[in-house]
Amino acid sequence: MIHYRKTLIAIFFALLAFPYCSWGQNGANSPLTRYGFGQLADQSLGANKAMGGIGIGLRSGLQINVSNPASYTAVDSLSFLFEAGFTIQNANFSDGRTKLNAKNSSFDYLAMQFRLFKGMGMTLGFLPYSNVGYSFKSTEELPAQSIWDDPTTVSRSYNGTGGLHQAFIGIGYEVLPKLSVGANVSYLFGNFTHKVSANFSDANIYPLARTYYAEISDIKLDFGAQYSLKVNPKGMLTIGATYSLGKDLNAINSYISQQKLNGSVVISDSVTKINKAFQLPHAFGIGVTYDYDERLLIGADVQLQKFGETRFFGEKGALADRLKYSVGAQFYPDPSSNNFFKQMKYRAGAFYSKPYVKVNGQEAAHEYGIGAGLTIPISTWGWMTQRSIISISGEWVKIDPKIKGVLTENYLRLSVGLTFNERWFIKQKVR
Repeated sequence: MIHYRKTLIAIFFALLAFPYCSWGQNGANSPLTRYGFGQLADQSLGANKAMGGIGIGLRSGLQINVSNPASYTAVDSLSFLFEAGFTIQNANFSDGRTKLNAKNSSFDYLAMQFRLFKGMGMTLGFLPYSNVGYSFKSTEELPAQSIWDDPTTVSRSYNGTGGLHQAFIGIGYEVLPKLSVGANVSYLFGNFTHKVSANFSDANIYPLARTYYAEISDIKLDFGAQYSLKVNPKGMLTIGATYSLGKDLNAINSYISQQKLNGSVVISDSVTKINKAFQLPHAFGIGVTYDYDERLLIGADVQLQKFGETRFFGEKGALADRLKYSVGAQFYPDPSSNNFFKQMKYRAGAFYSKPYVKVNGQEAAHEYGIGAGLTIPISTWGWMTQRSIISISGEWVKIDPKIKGVLTENYLRLSVGLTFNERWFIKQKVR
């Protein structure tokens, strides 16, 4: 009997929960999400998160790897894969004198994968692209205009919400026995709002407010390739490369400036649309993994996103190129054992990146983090095993400011992913 009913039930409830989890919870609390598209989400699922986010050279028939669509050809002809994951995090912010704390959660992804034909695999699902979420205040004392006047205090409030999401479908095709290529076509959609308001201690100066709003909906294209080479009887080397197409985005955007006069609101200036306001960057990646006897895997990725060449709200040069380095490893004690603990996989990794955010024309901060995790098998029934697993990973991430006025940010993240791996397509023999 093929045990697929539980998977169908899980998929059904996950799809029902997705709209509420994805839009109801925001995965960001950072003041830096005030800039650009917000906090970018790495294109990775449960298997990647604990290994520093590596995935460009990663191939596995047991878990989905959306970091490189060429990896979809690794799925075998009998399996149906379904994955879902969420993250909870604790964030600490500090300016050297004051510390703040924030907690939040986010529903990360849904994805499913199966083989279409010999040498061709398909994956489809939902992923976040970016998150915007912040709320903070500042107070400044303005100098008096004359010796007869008192100094004026201005209190500013900054608030931002929203984010971008992507629904995607991807195909991987094995061109040659060791060479695979693939592509993801994503529908990128979402919106974000930034609000700034100012109130003055001088009653003769009326409160001001500005709102920036953008709604984006467009197609995003990602391509990948992988080449695997057996370097010794037990060792497999895989080299991968990815490219994402840069393009103008279809967007509705507005800028509104408001001033309150005698209790009523007056719109003093409004720009309803900026032509070609936003662009996706050209992005490049290269990665390599070495798998020894299916027990020890090590890998590294380098990714470059050319945000410095794009426009944001019509302004070119507002963002910087994002460069990220990742390393990771996985240890699998004994793939052939039925022992529970020997079937667990243990992972660790680290990354360093130069984020794409600029503040006052300068590079705002650097980001680095370390992570570790494991996978827990749900069931192991010999060769008929469902091979379904729970992936648990923990990350510590630090955003280290490079200029004055940017907060130090520390994050502790716990991510949980559930992978159903069932042999749906086995032909049963009737005796």
